[in-house]
Amino acid sequence: MELITIKTFSNSIDAHILMSRLEDEGIRCFLIDENIVSVNPLFNVTVGGMKLKINGSDSEKAKSILSEIEGTPYTDDNDEAITCPKCNSTDLYSGFNTIQNTTSFMAFIISFVLSIFPFYLKKVYRCKECDTEFKN
Repeated sequence: MELITIKTFSNSIDAHILMSRLEDEGIRCFLIDENIVSVNPLFNVTVGGMKLKINGSDSEKAKSILSEIEGTPYTDDNDEAITCPKCNSTDLYSGFNTIQNTTSFMAFIISFVLSIFPFYLKKVYRCKECDTEFKN
């Protein structure tokens, strides 16, 4: 059985959500490196993130499910699609960690020096088309 990586993650919540969806469709999944990244999130870069692996024979079905999920636009509380304020695209990254101000940058430096998980990161949307970062 040949295992292929279908997607990598930096947190286990997103990985388990996709894993549950694939398993509901009858695709057997394995999450590799979950424990090491959960114990110390700074190891995420070292090991290449948590890898969601599937059997190679299920790759086409899994890719179609993944493209369906990624093609669905994010919505706000009123069920309206969230769009980029610059180019009006709905093709966005959600929960993108950003360091845009001095406080965020200093928190990042302190976290790096002390080898702890960054405690002050702003979560924003980021447009895949024009790289604009914005809050909703």
